Amino acid sequence: MWRSRQTKHRDFRDDVLSAIDALRDRFDVSEYGSLDYDGERFPLLAVRSRGWQDGLPVMLVTGGVHGYETSGVHGALQFVREHGNDHAGQANLLVVPCVSPWAYERIHRWNPDAIDPNRNFREGSPSGEAAALVALLAPLRGRVLMHIDLHETTDSDESEFRPALAARDGKAYEPGEIPDGFYLVDDTANPQPEFQQAIIDAVAKVTHIAPADANGEIIGSPMVAPGVIEYALKELGLCAGITGARYTTTTEVYPDSPRATPQQCNDAQVAAVRAAIAYALAHPAG
Repeated sequence: MWRSRQTKHRDFRDDVLSAIDALRDRFDVSEYGSLDYDGERFPLLAVRSRGWQDGLPVMLVTGGVHGYETSGVHGALQFVREHGNDHAGQANLLVVPCVSPWAYERIHRWNPDAIDPNRNFREGSPSGEAAALVALLAPLRGRVLMHIDLHETTDSDESEFRPALAARDGKAYEPGEIPDGFYLVDDTANPQPEFQQAIIDAVAKVTHIAPADANGEIIGSPMVAPGVIEYALKELGLCAGITGARYTTTTEVYPDSPRATPQQCNDAQVAAVRAAIAYALAHPAG
């Protein structure tokens, strides 16, 4: 019944595949898997540096793990288009702009099986989106220096998706508070505060940073530094925990703020990626 109510609002091929096709003259594009939902096939594409060198560190950018988080997808594409060759010869770039194409079209958090890919990045995942990305990245374990996963926190998290999650799991819905502004999620098991700060400093030039709430928290987690909270990435099955990279972070843009435009949201994601790569290259040994 839930799935029958999901409708297509935008087109993955028009919005994303066409943008990736326009990059083929400068980057290598590969299909690392596909998803078949109700007879419709969604190719999963990755964009790589042309002239990949095995001796160089890998910089990984993922977007669209949650399909409704628009700037995660379009920020990743904008970064590749405008800055994808900035560090040619210094690092290998791997960008997966839209991990969840079915959800992108339906502006949703879940896949058609009501599974959140971003709690299921592990071997044997029930999420086809997560399983395909885990398989793509498995040969790169130990070689990824930096992984930045591009997300948004939206008003619909509170108005739609958290109530739906409670209903799906048969639990009582407990209202929360959506932060107004950009923030980051560091890894509890491998905190990198200077790395996070470098990203916050760069993004603050583009859009505002989320303050803590009255409890000193952002979405229920203590703020450990301005605009930064921590999650146990691998334990929770989050995308940024896949590779065991030295430097990991999850961006959270707030597109519903009256103080931010859609272009600002994309620009904030681009600024975050650029700062993350620059910091990782300047501090390869931590």
